[in-house]
Amino acid sequence: MRLIRNVIFLALGLFIAAGAQAGSVPVFSFTSIEGQPLSLSDYRGKAVLVVNTASRCGFTPQYAGLQGLWEKYRDKGLVVLGVPSNDFGAQEPGSEAEIKSFCEVNFDIDFPMTTKEVVSGDAAHPFYKWAGDELGTLSVPRWNFHKILLDTKGKAVDWFAPNTTPDADKLISAIEAVLPG
Repeated sequence: MRLIRNVIFLALGLFIAAGAQAGSVPVFSFTSIEGQPLSLSDYRGKAVLVVNTASRCGFTPQYAGLQGLWEKYRDKGLVVLGVPSNDFGAQEPGSEAEIKSFCEVNFDIDFPMTTKEVVSGDAAHPFYKWAGDELGTLSVPRWNFHKILLDTKGKAVDWFAPNTTPDADKLISAIEAVLPG
């Protein structure tokens, strides 16, 4: 009887451990635009809106709206994370210093940004590959200013096409639904 009980407890423990690993979110690291390590785990407990950006795109004016989201919701637990990318139309050709200066001078951006990253295709940053696996093929960026929303546990919960502006009701509603508290 003791042997059966021990086997049951062992099996139950393995089942719980496997479930915890299956439901866990990988840790993704970037480099900040200033050259410092930046891990998404730094934002644990906060909602994160990850946006691939470009300075010479027709959607570039969305920087102003993203800054507005950051200002309105950062104290409520939202992080806006800009990920510059030159993947689409070579619309982000500058260096990190040029990108940072452009964003600060033209849009007064002070939300976190990363170094330039590949966000599509086989060479995509692991975060974008993971998000595509989590949210499906249609969630993969196909242009600049594609948005991926993470909840406070780091789970990818939704994505928004480039033409979804930062003040769109569906984006605001999704953000408010995952804010902490």
